[in-house]
Amino acid sequence: MPRPPGHGPGFEVRRQKIIDTAAELFARQGYAATSVNDLGRAVGLAKGALYYYIDSKENLLIEIQGRVMTPLLTRAREIAALDAGPLVRLRLLSEALLTIIFRRLDHIWVYEHDYRSLTGEALSTLLGQRAEFERVVRGLIEEAVAAGGFRPVDPRVATLQFLNLHNHTYQWVKPEGRWDAAYLSREYCETLMRGFGTPGAVLPDVEREAAAFTRAHPGLPLDPESPWRHPVEPSPAGPATPAAPTPAR
Repeated sequence: MPRPPGHGPGFEVRRQKIIDTAAELFARQGYAATSVNDLGRAVGLAKGALYYYIDSKENLLIEIQGRVMTPLLTRAREIAALDAGPLVRLRLLSEALLTIIFRRLDHIWVYEHDYRSLTGEALSTLLGQRAEFERVVRGLIEEAVAAGGFRPVDPRVATLQFLNLHNHTYQWVKPEGRWDAAYLSREYCETLMRGFGTPGAVLPDVEREAAAFTRAHPGLPLDPESPWRHPVEPSPAGPATPAAPTPAR
């Protein structure tokens, strides 16, 4: 939601803190069980003053969902379009997904548990975003099957396996613990790719290939909330002009 006309820069800082606090409360108490008065007490604002920063309780839920899905889906599209093998792109997508899970645990909890409390267009938009992310994963799996890297798995089942393995991480992971997003992505993809792999075939060294790809493309952050400087391939006429950095979302 853009800052209304006439509001100073402090307005947006305060509003973002209110959204963070709402995510914490919704994750701990549940969206339905958390009242606007609860949120007002948590941020030190009376109900009327709180509405100065938010349109409604549901709008807070929309903002929380958007903080997860908007950057993640943008990064998923960019990864899917990279000039790399499907297994490398699956590995990069895995780490991007886990990165935002580590970054926004409260938001992910609300995203997973309370998204059906949305109504109307907001719910339709979110369901469409979730479906598009699933299509990106499924498309990469289908590419891997077509290229012979995966056995002919059922793409829907394989997609659900990928999503279930990653999406439940928020229930137990500790961001300050011994495992980070990169480590878990390596472990998850090792399990999935060996399970999906063609019997008797030697699975490509996806970790080595993914590391080489990211070294060759330093403008490619896997953090969905970081700016992305799109890699540009040289054209036959000479080196291409580097792409401008994508604004942070």
